[in-house]
Amino acid sequence: MMTNLFSIFDPSTSYNMSLNWISSMLPLMIFPMMFWIKPSRFSMFWMLILNKLFKEFFILMNKMNTLNMLMFLSLFNLILINNFMGLYPYIFTSSSHLTFSLSLAIPLWLSFMIFGWQNNYNHMFSHMVPNGTPYILIPLMIIIENISNIIRPGTLAIRLSANMIAGHLLITLLSSTENSKSMNTLLILLMILSQCLLMILEMSVSMIQAYVFSILTTLYSNEVN
Repeated sequence: MMTNLFSIFDPSTSYNMSLNWISSMLPLMIFPMMFWIKPSRFSMFWMLILNKLFKEFFILMNKMNTLNMLMFLSLFNLILINNFMGLYPYIFTSSSHLTFSLSLAIPLWLSFMIFGWQNNYNHMFSHMVPNGTPYILIPLMIIIENISNIIRPGTLAIRLSANMIAGHLLITLLSSTENSKSMNTLLILLMILSQCLLMILEMSVSMIQAYVFSILTTLYSNEVN
């Protein structure tokens, strides 16, 4: 019986070291092997998904080159793989921590801001005041736009971490029922069915959150060009 419900998100181990973060590096050692073997259904399906995403990124970003597209595709792959790794039993979910999500969101946001203010400062100034704003509201709109711009990395990180934490907590609550031995067969079957449905929901949330993070990052980078 675990002492704390949130102990499933604890990165520390019995050796008083954060060895659970190694789960973020395991896919990087296993996943590239598929590119050195004969094409399989999985590899063809994965390349189909990446091609669809590449076309969507190409529509969203008119002036971006292929190298920048590959960066956002790699970001999608990294988040998606870490989300799915957390669905396996006894594997630490790194994407549920703000340490992981903020480490992705803050450097990307800072690089976009530095690039935008150095190269397209007129364009950055024009974003502070929407078209058609009354003159009396311009100072207020500048403050609101700056605040909304500053909190972007936080919203990206919190959205990813909160969605991953919520589903894992629901699965943990159902799997750690104390009186499961005294339950009848019907209730046990209902619990198993609900856990299977929650697992399907978590798989969809893992894909959706990786897609949302990469798409929003693409849109933020498009604003500074």
